[in-house]
Amino acid sequence: MTSPLPHPATALSRRRFTRLAALALTAGATTTATPANAATPDAQAYYDRARTLAGDDQVLLTLVKALTPGAVVPRPPAPEPLMLFDNVAMLSVGWVSAMAVLTDDGIVLIDALPSPEEAEDTVVAGLRTLGLDPRTIKYVIVTHGHDDHFGGARHLADQYGARVLMTGADWDLAADSGSPHTPTRDLDITDGQRLTLGGTTIHLHHTPGHTAGTVSPIFPVHTAGRHHTAMLWGGTNPPTTPAALRTYLSSIRTFRTHMHRAHTDVELSNHPVDDGLQRAEELRANPDGPNPFLLGTRRTQRYMQVMTLMLRGRLASATT
Repeated sequence: MTSPLPHPATALSRRRFTRLAALALTAGATTTATPANAATPDAQAYYDRARTLAGDDQVLLTLVKALTPGAVVPRPPAPEPLMLFDNVAMLSVGWVSAMAVLTDDGIVLIDALPSPEEAEDTVVAGLRTLGLDPRTIKYVIVTHGHDDHFGGARHLADQYGARVLMTGADWDLAADSGSPHTPTRDLDITDGQRLTLGGTTIHLHHTPGHTAGTVSPIFPVHTAGRHHTAMLWGGTNPPTTPAALRTYLSSIRTFRTHMHRAHTDVELSNHPVDDGLQRAEELRANPDGPNPFLLGTRRTQRYMQVMTLMLRGRLASATT
């Protein structure tokens, strides 16, 4: 796995790309927002500042829309598997995605989709489509204990011997969920833990708020001979109580510090709240062009600033 990975042979035709992009935009258009006059003045001021900061940046505008109270989670069609970077594959059912980080000694999977069937049909089949061997999945990092992220983990552990990691709090959350797909408790993630495989180190940071034990990874990626650093925010949908919103804001603040120290310049997401699926299709259609996931350090920080402002607006409403 040391040689550069080719782009998949499943490149979309212009017609199919246009159709999929249109469907994704249509799905995004179903997002609804609370009317401006329904927000408190203090909350609306934060939302307005977020939109101003976003400017005409489609990635940031999509995040604003996703975090606006009353937003509906889009349900875009599932894309074909795709190498986002030479060492990162996206395996998605549309509304939720898994990322496979490739190392010299195997694969680290970030999230595992909602069910064993989707893990098999999307993760396993997708890796094979990309010329990768699912038998080399060594670890499954579950960002948080909701079944759309852990649902396929037990299947991958049973089939390939993959070790499953989650925070202690979210192992408990998963166990209490009543899901028939909850994995057997395996490895606990500690805050700031480093998972190293094949010379690749993934830093795992506790970012509670979406759940008590949400984890957000920072890890190296490379493309065209250049090295970058990616982040993936582990849980986007905000909580509703003031205490939990303050916890969420504290997590954003701490994680931004980790991002700054790591010179993070790539943003990824496990849900389509960041225009990620549309960017993936742009990359598929033009694999030799600029990588749309490479935002640069300032823009990735702006992404988190926009998130902060939107959460402060929600907190202003919750405490009014």
